[in-house]
Amino acid sequence: MLVTEEMKAKAEVYYGDKVCREKFSLLLSEIGLPDGLLTLQDIEECGYVKDIGFVWLKLQKKREHRFDNILVCYDSVVTAYVEPNKIKNLTGVKARDFLIWFNLTEIYVKGSPKESMITFKSIVGLSMSFPVSLFKGGKEKISGESKAMV
Repeated sequence: MLVTEEMKAKAEVYYGDKVCREKFSLLLSEIGLPDGLLTLQDIEECGYVKDIGFVWLKLQKKREHRFDNILVCYDSVVTAYVEPNKIKNLTGVKARDFLIWFNLTEIYVKGSPKESMITFKSIVGLSMSFPVSLFKGGKEKISGESKAMV
C-alpha cells in the first residue's frame, strides 16, 4: 500500500531513527510480537493509523540483516497492517533461505506464552516457524535445529 498524504493526516507519524525504533518496538510489544523483530537502523519515518492498523517504515536505503542462515532484505519502504499477535499484508520484506528469495506477507505468533512459535509466511504459501524466545531482547541467532519449514 502506498503511504499518501491523506494517510499521514490520519496517522501518528514520527521522524528520526531513534524515535521510530522506540515507537515501533513499543507497537510490536502492544500487539504481542517480540521486539527483536525490529533489526532495522536508519529509519527516517514511521507511522501508525490506529483505526485501521496500518503501519509503515521509511528507511534511508534498502537494508539486509542476517539471522543465522536466513537473510532478510528490507526495501526502503515497509508497510503492513497489524492486529493482536499478527502482521498481515506485509510489503517490502523478503527472506532468503538457502538460495531462494521469498516475499513475506504475514508474521504471526501462536501457542502458549512459554512455548509460543512465530511464523513467517510467504506469498507462495511457504512458511518458516521459530520459537518466539529467539526474537526477544534483540537476540539474533537462529539455530538450524530450532527452525521448522512448512
